[in-house]
Amino acid sequence: MPAGPHPQWALRLPLPGMKTGRNAIARLRGKLVMVGFGSIGQACLGVLMERLGLRPDRVCIVKPSADHSGVAQQMGVKVLAHRLDEGNYETVLGPLLDEGDFLLNLSVDVSSLALIRLCRERGALYLDTCNEPWPGRYDDPSLPLSRRSNYSLREEVLAYRLDKRQGPTAVITQGANPGLVSALVKQALLDVAQANDKPPDTLPSCFEEWAALAQSLDIRTIHIAERDTQAARERKQRGEFVNTWSVDGFIDEGLQPAELGWGTHERHWPPDAHRHGHGSDAAIYLARPGIATRVRSWTPLEGPYHGFLVTHAESISIADHLTLRKDGKVVYRPTVHYAYHPCDDAVLSLHELAGHQWHAQRRHRLVRDDIETGMDELGVLLGGNSRGAYWLGSRLRIDEARRLAPFNSATSLQVVAGILGGMAWALQNPDAGVVEPDDLDHRLVLSVAAPLLGEVAGVFGDWTPLKDRSPLFDEPIDEEDPWQFLNVRVH
Repeated sequence: MPAGPHPQWALRLPLPGMKTGRNAIARLRGKLVMVGFGSIGQACLGVLMERLGLRPDRVCIVKPSADHSGVAQQMGVKVLAHRLDEGNYETVLGPLLDEGDFLLNLSVDVSSLALIRLCRERGALYLDTCNEPWPGRYDDPSLPLSRRSNYSLREEVLAYRLDKRQGPTAVITQGANPGLVSALVKQALLDVAQANDKPPDTLPSCFEEWAALAQSLDIRTIHIAERDTQAARERKQRGEFVNTWSVDGFIDEGLQPAELGWGTHERHWPPDAHRHGHGSDAAIYLARPGIATRVRSWTPLEGPYHGFLVTHAESISIADHLTLRKDGKVVYRPTVHYAYHPCDDAVLSLHELAGHQWHAQRRHRLVRDDIETGMDELGVLLGGNSRGAYWLGSRLRIDEARRLAPFNSATSLQVVAGILGGMAWALQNPDAGVVEPDDLDHRLVLSVAAPLLGEVAGVFGDWTPLKDRSPLFDEPIDEEDPWQFLNVRVH
């Protein structure tokens, strides 16, 4: 390990026992049915056709309207214009799905659980990047905040899968984050153990063993730490929302209550926090939107920054899977949450959105081809170990993303990498039932995804939420434990 305060190394592939790149991907023998064709659908179509060995006549896209991007037509892929709802989704999708086909759900406002049920009936594999409900759930003021949470959506899927541990594989929430970051957490735990000269004798094989490893390393908090620096030629204008990925998707999740996995080391209960009162109890929610909640975090290239605590499925699933119980009582769990600093124009868009009392701007602009510079620095930050904070993740520049795959930004290609890794696992394990990213073999996911992620680096740093805090402001802090959420949150 290199000397100095911030030693760094790249992820070495192949990981032990794993093939890498194309060699790790089984061919899809059936058809690919893609629901939704926004920025991520356009980004992944060509990659999936090449890596899965698909001819255009074995791919079908279902989306609410005609494809005006021209991407599907350029690829020779058929597009069916149907807006799916509770009354027609079976009629539209049922005839398209046969045993051995793969449904890739990249839509907004189409129930993930409904599509999972349909795929199971048809014998088809399934993957999505976000657990979606039918329209109206996120913005229904009559629903309590808990019902509008990702925690609640996850518990519904977990309840469905209780007696469905086998059958056609359905991978939920497997993009970049959620998705790829769950694999990065496992690899980061192994890296930190190696840096402390106490690697496990064997690779952990169950949730309890991964949790015991994290506990032995004194990992108290895990941030999904992301800084997007991409910038387009035309800057944000008044009255528009600009983003490097789905605008509707970002606004929807940003206006959900902020959610985080709640660690056993925490001793300061947030005044606006609530428990859900059912399910795993691995996470809590705050009575405020995620895009109105800021947290301190760190990435190696950006340094310290203030990010938004936007609700994400991985904040709940990682915390749940890294939970240790003894005699029915929780004895260890880290605090886990997203710490997102989107591109600068998206930050301006969020400020304007908040100023308009959370009413979305009329104009939405997704930037991709007009991005001139920047990268997406996306990874996981593990805090608490005496060796220092450890960040492991992808540094993908816009020019490299374009070289690796057309119709992509750095942000979208990181999602595509997670999708490809998840699909590769599903094709190798087609009878696994409903699974989360934390259930997958992280070595396979990373081996498949890494060629699309640019530089994958691990970096130790001496940053904590209390480092260089200004004495000019009287904020509540806990000096004994810098990794308390009290210190992480921006008050």
